[in-house]
Parts: sequence; C-alpha cells; structure tokens
Amino acid sequence: MDIDAATRRLMTALDALESAVERRREADRDENELASRIQALGADRSRLADELDGSLVKTRRLERTNREIGERLDAAIETIRAVIDAGEL
Repeated sequence: MDIDAATRRLMTALDALESAVERRREADRDENELASRIQALGADRSRLADELDGSLVKTRRLERTNREIGERLDAAIETIRAVIDAGEL
C-alpha cells in the first residue's frame, strides 16, 4: 500500500513538474516574441525618425523657396506699380 501511495504521489509530482516545464516554455516563447516585437518597434521608430528628419529638411527648403518667391512677386508688383505710376504722369 505504501508503495502504491508513493507511486501516485510521484506520478502527481511528475505531472505537476511537466505542467510547470510547459508553462515555462510558453513563457519563454512569449518573452522571445515580445523581445522581437520590441526590436521591430525600435527599427520602425528609427525609420520614422529618419523620415521625419527628411520631411523637416524638405519643409524648410519649401518655406525658404516660398519666401523667396513671395519677395520676388512683391518686387515685381512694385516695379509694375512704378511703371504704371510713371505712365500716368
């Protein structure tokens, strides 16, 4: 009888150990998957930061060009007004 009880306790302990090992494997897989996702997010963040930097450079260039065009238009308008005013005299 004692051997049967000990065998049952041993089988129960082995089942519990097997379950614990399987839970640990799942936790390790989840941890590895999370690490991979974090690495992918880091790569995406770097790519997006580079794209943002490029966009900022392009935006500044466009703003500068827009300002220059505005200044040229203002100068052209003033020249046209001066010519019109001179013709009215």
